[in-house]
Amino acid sequence: MAAVVKASELRELSDEELVTKLREAKAELFNLRVQGATGQLDNNRRLQVIRREIARIYTIMRERELGLSAAPTEVTAS
Repeated sequence: MAAVVKASELRELSDEELVTKLREAKAELFNLRVQGATGQLDNNRRLQVIRREIARIYTIMRERELGLSAAPTEVTAS
């Protein structure tokens, strides 16, 4: 299980990396829900943590879409 990801760390990721992170979080949420349905879930708090992480990712994606924040630009060494 991964640690909590802060919004400032997510803002440093590119759009493609955010989409990848979103897919991973959704997959983990699905697995946790299956574990909960079968009675194998050990940590109920993890469900809330993952849902919040997904919400953070969606918020950052929406901020970029509206132009409120920009994706980090890659600096090339000259």
